[in-house]
Amino acid sequence: MFRRDADGHDVELPGSTVALEVKLQRRVEAGLEQMLGIRFLASEYPTGPWHRGRIDTLGLDENGAPVVIEFKKGSDSGVLSQAVSYLSWLESAHHEFEALVRKVLGAEAAESIDWRRPRMVCIAAGFSHHDRVAVQRLPERIDLVRYRVFDGGLLSLLLVDSSPGSPNPAASRRHRERDAAVVSAPTVPAGPAAGSAGLVPECLRDLYAELDDALTAWGEVEVAALRHYIAYRRLGLVRPIM
Repeated sequence: MFRRDADGHDVELPGSTVALEVKLQRRVEAGLEQMLGIRFLASEYPTGPWHRGRIDTLGLDENGAPVVIEFKKGSDSGVLSQAVSYLSWLESAHHEFEALVRKVLGAEAAESIDWRRPRMVCIAAGFSHHDRVAVQRLPERIDLVRYRVFDGGLLSLLLVDSSPGSPNPAASRRHRERDAAVVSAPTVPAGPAAGSAGLVPECLRDLYAELDDALTAWGEVEVAALRHYIAYRRLGLVRPIM
């Protein structure tokens, strides 16, 4: 991040980390939907006697996927093992999570939860090279986000690595039936985005190919074929293609 000085020169701002982890957590939670496209559900949520943890933040993203957010004020080498543990809890707590969504966001949001790709967001001052390599080998959907705070109340969040994850084979029958309905639609391949091309009707093939080229040219864009549209995402949602 840079600021122009009195002489018209761009000077890099000296970023720093927070003194207390909870201050970062509360600030991000207050602007969770604006910053990350995630609707807030709960803070400091206990995972019970087996997992023996307390999840920093629970949410639901713009695609209906459950989200677990973990904050670290510094660089913590154990953040990935913690992430996998919390995602394991989430897999065993469908009914509990759905009840929480129904209580906070309403019945419609609870009915539209997409359990195929639960998501973990780790926000920390930094991540080791081994963390960044490991996240690409894990089947879970995990985002590594680096934060910095600056003078003037500025906060930056940078997606440094991301794993799209594999679809959850234990997804509910309701979602499997919806997926089957989408797959059975008569479509043809279009564009280079793996996993999403088959959702594009033939009449829109050329237009989609051009749009795909434009969006992926931004770099580090994740393409996810969802039930009703194709999502192009960096840190938040870039653009949904209906």
